[in-house]
Amino acid sequence: MSDSTVFIPPGRRASRGAFIPPLLIIPLIAYNFFAFLFMGGNPAAWSQQLLTIPMVSGVQWSLTAGDLMLVIGLICLFFEVLKSTNTGRSSVVEHMLSVVVFVIFLVEFLLVGAAASSVFFILMMMSIVDVVAGFTVSITGAGRDVSMN
Repeated sequence: MSDSTVFIPPGRRASRGAFIPPLLIIPLIAYNFFAFLFMGGNPAAWSQQLLTIPMVSGVQWSLTAGDLMLVIGLICLFFEVLKSTNTGRSSVVEHMLSVVVFVIFLVEFLLVGAAASSVFFILMMMSIVDVVAGFTVSITGAGRDVSMN
């Protein structure tokens, strides 16, 4: 019979940070808020230009409402990936809630007409990337933290 000892390297402890809900809920809520209150449920309204900037090349660069929503989603995804490196107890709950956010995105994309836009689809893809990256980073990090002797 062998002695099974779990060795946790010094200086590398599981963090016990505060619980932070999934940040991709922010673009989900913002999309629904603007789509239903200001755009009348019309997914084509996301192509509305917000501002136009003349470039040095002489071409006009336009920022649409959908582009801005995607930038907000990318910023939230960046912080979600940073959060996924946390190996505390709350990270499991955070990952489960990220799955719930993805399911909400998926159900809304399939059933709600206002969500039938490429902007919403790309936000939904960011959500699944968050889920997969979160579990992958957590599993890889947990495997490095624990070694069996």
